[in-house]
Amino acid sequence: MRTIDWVDGAVELVDQTLLPDKLVTLRIHTVGELVEAIQRLAVRGAPALGVAGALGVVLAGGDPGAIAALRAARPTAVNLAWGVDRAAAHLHQGHEAVLAAALKVRDDDIAACRAMGERGADLLEGDRLRIMTVCNTGGLAAVERGTALGVVQTLHERGRLAEVLALETRPLLQGARLTTWELARMGAPHRLVADSAGPYLLAKGGVDAVLIGADRIAANGDTANKIGSYALALGAERAGVPFVVVAPESTIDQGTPSGEHIEIEDRGAEEVVTVRGVRVAPEGTRALNPAFDVTPHDLISAIVTDQRVIRP
Repeated sequence: MRTIDWVDGAVELVDQTLLPDKLVTLRIHTVGELVEAIQRLAVRGAPALGVAGALGVVLAGGDPGAIAALRAARPTAVNLAWGVDRAAAHLHQGHEAVLAAALKVRDDDIAACRAMGERGADLLEGDRLRIMTVCNTGGLAAVERGTALGVVQTLHERGRLAEVLALETRPLLQGARLTTWELARMGAPHRLVADSAGPYLLAKGGVDAVLIGADRIAANGDTANKIGSYALALGAERAGVPFVVVAPESTIDQGTPSGEHIEIEDRGAEEVVTVRGVRVAPEGTRALNPAFDVTPHDLISAIVTDQRVIRP
């Protein structure tokens, strides 16, 4: 299954807001539809957003306003703008060149995810590994296989995975809804963990590594990822557990010197005071909702990309 693809003149993508209840594929014909799908998280995950950005330029037909709106749809994830820029660089060559560039972004992502899975599995030591992860970093966050969960899939295929402890990932429950769905599909043993239990379980022992993805990696190695990652990094350091970021080279933003320069998206109160449309806080409750946090580079054991292993 591909999370996002170009099929018969339109973008096809899995509507992740409906999982795990329904597996629905949307056909997107306009940039406006694609921006709406990106902003409501029908498509999400840094690599998938890079592909969405590239394919969206094909839909834009050279309209600079549409391309600018697409590029700005999610501010923290650098891959979206990167994918837009990769395809837009060929606008002067015509539609077919733009489409070819966008499809290359898609194909490169498929190859990158497989390479990250192999490299990450090679990096980790041990035969029966217990992995902790946050948010969703599998095929749903890319085109196929994914980043951190791609490493998990490779470990599982090699017979080296004992269990995955997946954090539920409030407020949108991408871990509970999406990661567990993907782990079940691959037949990997797993249990779901409340977000606040993650650092405690690290302190208790029995976790061999924490694997996360990334939405933007600053030039110095500071990493923005789904909110909750920083707490795991602190817990992992205290417990002496490797904390490994898995992300393609395209997520490294040399134009951002450090984490303090990364814009953190605040998605508003509604996602916090409700769960899947059901209110859990009194009417009028105000909330803070930073969608990401930043893990300083000195808490990161390694960054695994499709090309190398970086020791920040």
